[in-house]
Amino acid sequence: MQLQTTPDGFSLLLDDRVLLRHSAAAPAIYVGHGQERMDMYRGNFEIEDYITERSALRHVTVEGSRISFSQAEGMAPRLEMTLAGTHIHFRSLDNSINRFWIRIQAEGDEHVWGGGEQMSYFDMRGRRFPLWTSEPGVGRDKTTEITFKSDMAKAGGDYYNTNYPQPTYVSSRRYALHVESTAYSVFDFRREAFHEIEVWAVPERIEFHSAPSFIELVEQLSLRFGRQPELPDWVYRGAIIGLKDGMNSFSRLETMRAAGVQVSGLWCEDWVGIRQTSFGSRLFWDWQANETRYPGLRDKIVELNEQGIRFLGYVNPYLCVDGSLFPEAEAAGYFAKDQLGRTAIVDFGEFDCGVVDFTNPEAAEWFAEEVIGRRMLDYGLSGWMADFGEYLPIDVELGNGIDAKLMHNAWPTLWAEVNAKAVASRGKTGEALFFMRAGFTGVQKHCPLLWGGDQSVDFSRHDGLVTVMCAALSSGLLGNAYHHSDIGGYTSLFGNVRTPELLMRWAEMAAFTPVMRSHEGNRPRDNIQIDQDPEVLSHFARMTRIYVHLAPYLKTLSKEAATLGLPVQRPLFLHHEHDRRTYAIQDAYLYGRDLLVAPVWQAAQAERPVYLPEGETWVHVWTGEVYDGGQMVTVPSPIGSPPVFYRKSSTFAETFKALAEI
Repeated sequence: MQLQTTPDGFSLLLDDRVLLRHSAAAPAIYVGHGQERMDMYRGNFEIEDYITERSALRHVTVEGSRISFSQAEGMAPRLEMTLAGTHIHFRSLDNSINRFWIRIQAEGDEHVWGGGEQMSYFDMRGRRFPLWTSEPGVGRDKTTEITFKSDMAKAGGDYYNTNYPQPTYVSSRRYALHVESTAYSVFDFRREAFHEIEVWAVPERIEFHSAPSFIELVEQLSLRFGRQPELPDWVYRGAIIGLKDGMNSFSRLETMRAAGVQVSGLWCEDWVGIRQTSFGSRLFWDWQANETRYPGLRDKIVELNEQGIRFLGYVNPYLCVDGSLFPEAEAAGYFAKDQLGRTAIVDFGEFDCGVVDFTNPEAAEWFAEEVIGRRMLDYGLSGWMADFGEYLPIDVELGNGIDAKLMHNAWPTLWAEVNAKAVASRGKTGEALFFMRAGFTGVQKHCPLLWGGDQSVDFSRHDGLVTVMCAALSSGLLGNAYHHSDIGGYTSLFGNVRTPELLMRWAEMAAFTPVMRSHEGNRPRDNIQIDQDPEVLSHFARMTRIYVHLAPYLKTLSKEAATLGLPVQRPLFLHHEHDRRTYAIQDAYLYGRDLLVAPVWQAAQAERPVYLPEGETWVHVWTGEVYDGGQMVTVPSPIGSPPVFYRKSSTFAETFKALAEI
């Protein structure tokens, strides 16, 4: 970091890039005060801010690596900034400050990516992104009827809503910026000359990372935030089949296997029992085997293991008041409290729960050991969905004494750590596989696998199949190497149901992701399932065979992820950074370096245009036709033949060529 002073300000450079430029006429930093209103309803938030002060800090005093900011010469300084390596640290000198803005220099043709797991826009330039973990909302497009209806039920969303925000971005100028703060923040990329970062607190620091290439930059970020272990060997055997049909799940699994489906795991989230609500069948949130719904489950798990199939379940950080674990946790004081010091009770939609307080080390240890360790891992589970990390209410009292509004974003990382500790306590890191949709800074260190959340069961632009690719690419740049999704989507509301076409197209995409996992959705009886249609079942079986065929290649990508931090699904520019035409592509991805996958994400699409990056010769997997890179090509894309290309020079060329025969 280089500091260059001027008569009334300074410039801050990182490897000759000007990142911060301050003068009295164009200050870089503003501070002030705001009064926010935050209302949470079942994980969805209405957030408003009333700014009572926003003041430019025009005057600076530079003393070595320390810079003091005040509003004008002669006035008391309100903020102090200290340079340390490639970090800038901040210290508030005014206790009234609870709003902070900083302007980072930008270039007109610059692209920016990241922000955690973004669903709608991979290239964030030109838009404003609030960063607050929440339900993404159903629909996520304010022009559509389904979002309008969802908004009426306080369940709608917008393009920026995400389970996993992170105040980190990667710039096409080959640097990355990270804000070290858990407060509500906003990345605003709408101005040509600067990016404005807003934080509802004075951040501890802002970190900069730079590298000569995007690959090296991603490697740096994965070291900073954490790297996942290699995928468990059992995953490569096929798909994880999601069924929540009690003991019928086992017979249905056998039907699928008889049809040729390659299976690595059976995932029964209803292993804890169910309850019926107006939203659909919900799970009974008491995290232990329900022997009524699954009699003899422990023995069935042993039988599956003998066949090379693992059993997976479900857990989240809440306990229902009518379950057996609730009184035990309450008696020990493990729940977050309300304003009167009582156990805080949260309505999750026709049933109430307590919030296990993970800022209390004893509560975190109890949940890791007694719930996940003893009742799940020791029982025989090899994995689970670790759900609902984004639901911490903002009005509870926590054991660490920190305002819940500041802990809300940090909560998914604490939840991931509890799961990881439980796995490590049994010596199963890299063997047991849990997956999360919620995240924040540092979740990478603990969570071995992300999933894209609760997409709608459709082809919609902002909530359907296509959003999964954007989610994988954005999160992958920040150290999350493995991403997958519910095959066929999850949310079915207002008459929106799956079609066979959607289910088959989703399976096509999933075959070229690190993990294939199906889901019956929130309303299984209303939506087509894999085993209910012979054509769908046959197609799905073939996709699982393709996934298994690619296992040797995927294993090399998994090793790269563990050693280098490179994501399995990669934006095209990661290996083609000199081809700027790749910078805004979000509906296609590189599967490792050698495969280019462009899933069909629109209904009734018989052919698809695909951009092939320059500098390579590409081979169409299904026809063998050869194309030079640097051009847009249109290829047939009937169901069963999604656009997939491989590098002709790949050492796995023969493996890829054989896909056409499966």
